[in-house]
Amino acid sequence: MTTRQSIDQKFKTLTHLLATQEESTLALFQERLDMSWIYHDCALEGSVLSFHELKSAIDKDVISDVSLIPTYDEIRAQKNAIDFVREAASMKKKVPLSVDLLRKLHEILSPEDPEPREGTWRKETPVHRLYFHDIAAPDKIPGEMQKLQEWLLDPDTKKNTTPLRLASKLHFRLMQIFPYTRHSGKLARMGMNLVLLRSGYPPAVIHSTDRQRYYEALKGPSLQVHGIMADSLENSIDSAIKMFSEANTGRKALA
Repeated sequence: MTTRQSIDQKFKTLTHLLATQEESTLALFQERLDMSWIYHDCALEGSVLSFHELKSAIDKDVISDVSLIPTYDEIRAQKNAIDFVREAASMKKKVPLSVDLLRKLHEILSPEDPEPREGTWRKETPVHRLYFHDIAAPDKIPGEMQKLQEWLLDPDTKKNTTPLRLASKLHFRLMQIFPYTRHSGKLARMGMNLVLLRSGYPPAVIHSTDRQRYYEALKGPSLQVHGIMADSLENSIDSAIKMFSEANTGRKALA
């Protein structure tokens, strides 16, 4: 069982390793991380991508097969959202975490959807959908999003909630509301990772192999989602430690 203490201990090791890396190694790590992040997040939504599709879309290669345009557009939108989250997390004067910021993030994820452009919420409950937990009825969404806004901006929330708990609760609450017809799942996980990145942690990438466990956790209390997030965050830290340790070993062997 992952604990806050084990995560923080490993994160100290990672912080030390990060300070010793060359720029080329850091750039390679970020590229691999972004591709993994997009791959697994899309897989949770039922879209399994190939390495070629990911690499070509991110590198903005010319699309030779028009049937791939929607896939490439989705990959690029998610990469833009990741870049937005990183930028928002790194700003010295941080923009408050609010419903307006979440709206902006969803607009980046869904540039062609009318809901974010028009400032509206989901107007119906999808009959066929990937997620099987109960979600808010459309007429309840405005009120639930207002409650979420009040919770996010309440000084007591920041004062009495650890970053890890804040991240997982934001994720859980957004998934219970499910404010948009498309990409509400991606939005919830992006919001979660924005909180983590602002607190100095790497993103928690929930792997596609945990897809069923993740779906089931959304039916239960928020602590189940917290457990998956914490496990995913620890996996992200472990993977980074492994890569940077191997890079350091390789440099020593060449010295």
